[in-house]
Amino acid sequence: MGVSSFLLLLPLLLFTTFYTPTVCGNAEFRALMDIKAGLDPDNTYLGSWTVVGNHCDGSFEGVVCNDKGQVANISLQGKGLSGKLSPAISRLQQLTGLYLHYNSLSGTIPKEISNLTQLSDLYLNVNNLSGSIPVELGNMEGLQGNGSIPTQLGSMKKLSVLSLQSNHLSGALPASLGDLGVLKRLDLSFNRLFGSIPTRLADAPMLRVLDVRNNTLSGSVPIGLKRLAEGFQYGNNLGLCGVEFATLRACSPLDKLNPDGIPSKNLPETADLKLNCSDTNCSNSSKTPQASIIVGVIVVIVGLSVIAFLAVSHYLNRVRKPGNRFDSYNESIDRLKSKEVCRKNGSPLINLEYPNGWDPLAEGRRFGGVSQEIMRSFRFNLEEIESATQYFAPGNLLGKSVFSAIHKGMLRDGTVVAIKSIIKSSCKSEESEFLKGLNILTSLRHENLVRLRGFCCSKGRGECFLIYDFVPNGSLLRYLDMKDGDRVLDWSTRASIINGIAKGIEYLHGSKLNKPALVHQNISVKNVLLDKRFKPLLSDSGLHQLLTKDTVFSSLKASAAMGYLAPEYATTGRFTQKSDIYAFGVLIFQIISGKRKFASAARFAAESCTFIDFIDPNLHGSFCEQEAAKFAKIALMCTHETPDQRPSIEEVVQELCNPLC
Repeated sequence: MGVSSFLLLLPLLLFTTFYTPTVCGNAEFRALMDIKAGLDPDNTYLGSWTVVGNHCDGSFEGVVCNDKGQVANISLQGKGLSGKLSPAISRLQQLTGLYLHYNSLSGTIPKEISNLTQLSDLYLNVNNLSGSIPVELGNMEGLQGNGSIPTQLGSMKKLSVLSLQSNHLSGALPASLGDLGVLKRLDLSFNRLFGSIPTRLADAPMLRVLDVRNNTLSGSVPIGLKRLAEGFQYGNNLGLCGVEFATLRACSPLDKLNPDGIPSKNLPETADLKLNCSDTNCSNSSKTPQASIIVGVIVVIVGLSVIAFLAVSHYLNRVRKPGNRFDSYNESIDRLKSKEVCRKNGSPLINLEYPNGWDPLAEGRRFGGVSQEIMRSFRFNLEEIESATQYFAPGNLLGKSVFSAIHKGMLRDGTVVAIKSIIKSSCKSEESEFLKGLNILTSLRHENLVRLRGFCCSKGRGECFLIYDFVPNGSLLRYLDMKDGDRVLDWSTRASIINGIAKGIEYLHGSKLNKPALVHQNISVKNVLLDKRFKPLLSDSGLHQLLTKDTVFSSLKASAAMGYLAPEYATTGRFTQKSDIYAFGVLIFQIISGKRKFASAARFAAESCTFIDFIDPNLHGSFCEQEAAKFAKIALMCTHETPDQRPSIEEVVQELCNPLC
């Protein structure tokens, strides 16, 4: 063999020497390759899953192995996957968690998934899955022997969470799901399921949350679900009826025909009638012509109802225009609002267990004067935060600073929110002080303040989360320094923004019922948000009450650079209502000039009555000179060097209340 030939063969020799055949021949490795081919057929997102890799050395994205070198966890949520889930998943016998939510997977849920006897968490929600829920997911260990049904089906004894919401699943609820002995949470909301809710499912011993909203379920609701209280969510299923459920109508005799068992031939469970039969023989009474006629009539009625529903669903699917997930979710919620008032905050039923340490909201803690009712109504849990933000997907990131990040999210009731995460080290270490700060934030209610919907603290993540209403038009900052062709705010909108900001500050500075007088401390164009009608909303109001002094100080650097910091702060180191007034005066100059940077030249122009030269040229002269003069005068007074010479916010609002143009 020549040298050149040897060199050509050298890579192959090295490969065969160092690449162990046990990896290539490993059944789990081959299963992962089959799973990858299904989930990511174009090899766009799972490029790290390679044939020359080792799936247990950390190189396979989202794959975690146990100490025996077996695949224990696959976490690929929010990765953009658009393929299908392969039946090969059943070959990962030690899999305990499968997290594929927030993708665009299609096809059906493979029934082979029921072979995963160690699986405890199954998350397939927010995909495009279709078909019915495999009955094999229920406990069917009573099926033994040879034949077409494998004996291992239905042995998922460890499944505690099954999350399949926001797909296109159809068919009936398998009653066998009620045989999952440790099932705690079952979410099937926002699908196309029909039929009744099986009594066996209601009797699941560990079940705490059952969410079947936005389906087409019908029939009598099992009374056993009453024990779940708010953990049972059933809105927008107009065919449901029952007693002791506040929003359900009373049942008719036909509604009460709700047998257990798997629906046969894909009919709703209400059509799968139990006759007066023993295990082998039926009594004569069930064979009479009259009984047969009654059964036949009922089956025909239910069958026609199903056909009518499918026809309507097919029509609605044809006329529905495609859109993003937020749009389609909002369509569903719009339909819901006329039928049911959705819960506006997190369910306390899914408890998070924190180890000893930082968790200001832990059960049993004294709230230091904070209303426990307020705490309960505003409290979210970490699962809801993660679900709303698609596990903090980068595409949902709205902004980031050294101590916090803001993500766009969607709550389970369809509300779009902004979620601010604050790291533990930035929060006040004294829990009583932290809770007092939360109490102040929850008391703030004004049309010109961004609304706080709730909060969550996580020891595990070392973060606190504040959930606010999402404000669609972003901050006022984006509408300054505009160029030709950009969206320029007209004069009337600017005047309305100035008035709205003043009213928001007036509310903060005033002492109202259940609210102390409050200094904002960080008023800036970045912290003025504009809703869909360009109404101004002050954000971060009262936030400093939760933060350490160091964090508050560091967040002021940008504000100081833009001229918002009152001159007396350099000597006193204190914020007062008059320092808020100074920042508001700077805001006025920015709004009428259309400039981000506050220049002393603008103040000089106001003093010398040449302010017209500083009005935003993008307005092309379309503004009211008298009103502009009034704004310039107010801004001049608010930015006076001496705090005592600045007006109060009440005086400013009074001056603004009578428009001149």
